[in-house]
Amino acid sequence: MVAIEELRRPVGYAVQTLAVAACYYAAARLGLLRELTVEGATVTPIWPPTGVAVAALLILGLNCWPGITLGALFSVLSLTTPGADVLVILLGNTAAPVCAALLLRRAGFRTGLNRLRDGLALVFLAALGAMLISATLGAGLLVLNDSLPARSFWPVWLAWWVGDVMGVLIVTPLLLLLHGARRPLPLGRWQEATALAAVACAVVPFAVHSSLSMLFLVYPLIIWAALRFQLAGSVLCALLTSVVATVAATEGAGAFADLSRIEVMLKLQAFNGAMALTALLLSAVITEQRNTRRSVEQACQELVEVLEHLTAGEAPPPRPPSDDAGDADDADGRSRRTGAP
Repeated sequence: MVAIEELRRPVGYAVQTLAVAACYYAAARLGLLRELTVEGATVTPIWPPTGVAVAALLILGLNCWPGITLGALFSVLSLTTPGADVLVILLGNTAAPVCAALLLRRAGFRTGLNRLRDGLALVFLAALGAMLISATLGAGLLVLNDSLPARSFWPVWLAWWVGDVMGVLIVTPLLLLLHGARRPLPLGRWQEATALAAVACAVVPFAVHSSLSMLFLVYPLIIWAALRFQLAGSVLCALLTSVVATVAATEGAGAFADLSRIEVMLKLQAFNGAMALTALLLSAVITEQRNTRRSVEQACQELVEVLEHLTAGEAPPPRPPSDDAGDADDADGRSRRTGAP
């Protein structure tokens, strides 16, 4: 029996590694469907594999990093014949999400994204901070092997960095949301969700493809989604808008018509970044406020029950463990299982 268990462990780990690699590669193929050329280098406005990698490390643990490296290798092999410099690309694509996961765990990040500090940690530590590694190594390699002139380093670096950042801001929350889903919405909420989806499908293409530059029309939708459905609504709305805007930008249509490639990249990345930040942080604030109100209401109810028992001359009932304690125990357990700090 012990031998069977010992055999299952490496087999399960191999399956997990291949699954992470397959998801990474599939996300890479999706990201490569839409490309922009900046200073002669081809970049993607959104690079979903970084979001997949960070989510996998947070959900499965740090020991799944070989799957990220393997997926990155498959992605490179599908584009070009690799040389010795491919090791630098693999290093950057693996080190950036691993660093992001380490920083998030050190900051006490919770995958439920139900606190403002979780949203801020994901934005500033995982996205804006850790993705500097992959962008610097990738753009620096292009300069060192003479594939890119030195004067073009910063535009390409910026496009590379923002693409990785957008992958973390949009894809990672979505995957964490799917992993933590517990129960479906009530029937009444499905009606409102359907109405929101219908309005978004009508307004977003109009705002993006309009020549009057009406991109601001998507923000009321983001606010509506965050207020009523928190992270689930705001992230899905942001994902839809980012996809539609990216398609329009790469085709030079609507709000992105008659612009140079640099102007298209800057406008698209600024819009996607501002929208993703709004969706993520607003939903985190609303969720935290709702949890706080629920905790206050529960405390008041418990106080009323204690007073009723004391008035009747009875001992107060034992208090059940709080959700915060359970979350802390779960986080400690995950840290012990994965060996993370």
